[in-house]
Amino acid sequence: MKIELRFFASVREALGVSQETVELPDGVNTVGAVRAFLRERGGVWAETLAEGRSLRMAYQQNMTDADTPIEDGSEVAFFPPVTGG
Repeated sequence: MKIELRFFASVREALGVSQETVELPDGVNTVGAVRAFLRERGGVWAETLAEGRSLRMAYQQNMTDADTPIEDGSEVAFFPPVTGG
């Protein structure tokens, strides 16, 4: 399955990339599984996308949680929580 990834704000700055297309291995079929797959890259990927780290996720431009299933050709985005003031 091939999907589009988008990274925003401090996540983009930490990873050094704003978007990429990735081919997912079998079994990576939820937003949370995508996050875990990306952490396997190690280094800054593991740190930035760490399980306990506060991180927002979107699927097809809608806020979502880790259990949301994904489909081929879809978009998954990661970004820090938004605060206002």
